[in-house]
Parts: sequence; C-alpha cells; structure tokens
Amino acid sequence: MSKPRKKKRAPKRILALPDLEQSKAAVLNSLTSKSGQRSYDRAINDFVEWYCSEPGLAFNRTVVLRYRIFLEQKPYAPTAINLRLAAVRRVAFEAADSGLLSPELAAGIRRVKGVRRIGVRVGNWITAEQSKRLLGSTSRTSLRGKRNCAMLAMLVGCGLRRGELLALQIESIQLREDHWVIADLLGKAGHIRTVPVPAWVKAAIDEWKEASGINQGALFRSINKTGHVWGNGMTPKVLWEIVRETASRAGIEKLAPHDLRRTCARLCHLAGGELDQIQFLLGHVSIQTTERYLGCKQRLQSAVNDKMGIEPEGIC
Repeated sequence: MSKPRKKKRAPKRILALPDLEQSKAAVLNSLTSKSGQRSYDRAINDFVEWYCSEPGLAFNRTVVLRYRIFLEQKPYAPTAINLRLAAVRRVAFEAADSGLLSPELAAGIRRVKGVRRIGVRVGNWITAEQSKRLLGSTSRTSLRGKRNCAMLAMLVGCGLRRGELLALQIESIQLREDHWVIADLLGKAGHIRTVPVPAWVKAAIDEWKEASGINQGALFRSINKTGHVWGNGMTPKVLWEIVRETASRAGIEKLAPHDLRRTCARLCHLAGGELDQIQFLLGHVSIQTTERYLGCKQRLQSAVNDKMGIEPEGIC
C-alpha cells in the first residue's frame, strides 16, 4: 500500500510573531551589508510592533497601505518611509517563498508604492573653518581625547562611513606608491576600494596607537571609566555621541557622522579635486551619488565649456 500523502500546509492570511521573526531572519540573511542589516532589522521591528498592536490583522495590501499612512503621520523623511516599506515588501516575499503567506497576498503587498519625494534632499555639510574648529575641540591630553581626535580626523579627512571606520583593522593601513592608504577597504554592498590617508590624519592615528598600545586588530576600541582600553571594538552609538558632543563644544548644531563624509567630499571638490577621484575616494558606484554629496549645481554664466583653449581667434 502506498503511504497516504500529507496535506500541504495552506498559506496563512494572518502571520503570528514566530512567522514574522522567521521571515525577518530570512531577509537579514539575504543582505550582505552590515549597515543594511541594521537598517532592515530596525525597520522590520518597527513594523512588527505596529502590526502586533492590533491582533487579528491580515497581512495584505490594505494593511500595508494603512501602515504607510501611519508612517506619513510621523515626522519621517520620505526616504525613511520608503526604506520601511521596502523592508515590509521583503518580509512578504520571504514569507510567501517559505509557504507562510499566500503568493497573491505577497504580490499585492509588493505593489504598495513608496512615498513620492518632492525636491532634492539638501544634506548637511560644514565649512573648512568649522571642520578645523571641530577637530580642535577635542583635547588630546587624554587617551580618550587622542582616540576621538583620530576618529574625527578619519571621518573628515578620509570620508569613511561609520561602519567602515568601526570595522577598520590596523593591518589595512599600508604604504602604496609612497602614500599611506587604507588598502582593500570592504565597503557598502561588498564593494572594495583603496582610500588615501592624508599625512595629518596618519599623524593622529599614530598618536592614538602609541598611547593605546594597540598594534593589531581593530584600530578603534572602547575606553572604560578608568581610562583604559578594553574590548575589541566600539558600537555605532558611541561614535554618534563622540560626534554630537564634540560638535556641541565647537558650536555646531545637528551634526551626524555621515555629515562628515559629505563634508570630506565637498572640501575635496572646493580644493580642486576631480569628480572621478572623489568618487573613488567615497566608493560610489554612481557618479550621480557623488554629485549629490557635493551639492553640485550647474553654472551657466561661467560654463565649463566657455574657455576650453580651442576657441578660434576673432570669434571669442
């Protein structure tokens, strides 16, 4: 006799917390970027908290549209809302792929559009004078001050992302073509680049290394209340506090670590840096992303092609 076939589990309309956690784990495992994993983890947790606050909600297009309205009523930027909706779509896809959710419901959720962005986000930069003031607002007499100064110098001078800075290993700082660089830096989405390190930034790093006694592994580490280095790294929250507190002492409001990356790009451009070289420095795949970081605007009164050195005499 043939064995009776087991009935295939029917997809659900309402996902319980274990189902959502299983789908979240699948989403996070599909992401290669640490920063992407952190962002999606936070976004999915926010949705799960909202979804589970009203028991009995079906996981369908109508509910996700309600969630979008809920987000629009919050003081979130369109980019933040769209990130959260993208995370919900990924959860729906993974839930359907594992048989937890009906493919029809998942398809409806994936049709939920994001919020329209009106205009272009300006971003936040600080001037060269503000940058000098920021770097000068950290006392280098203590071990903590030497570390903070080196971190700020790398953010402004090298344009690193905060995740790249915190994951930086001492062995990655090498000499290439008689110039100090961060060799083979693993950046966003697995892209690898080489980042030049200015001499003044290298001097700040050496001062921190000599004071801390660190000669291998993670370059930047936590410092305990007694003023001693401990652990094998730092958390992003500590970096945020360092930037915020130092900016406050320098008289600069609302400064984030990523603003220093934008500042690095703009200051390089103002100093005559070529756009493609700035793109290499920041590790952008698209040149348009680099242009947004610079806040570039087209100049028509003094257009770049007015004086190219090929103008015929007597015409111009």
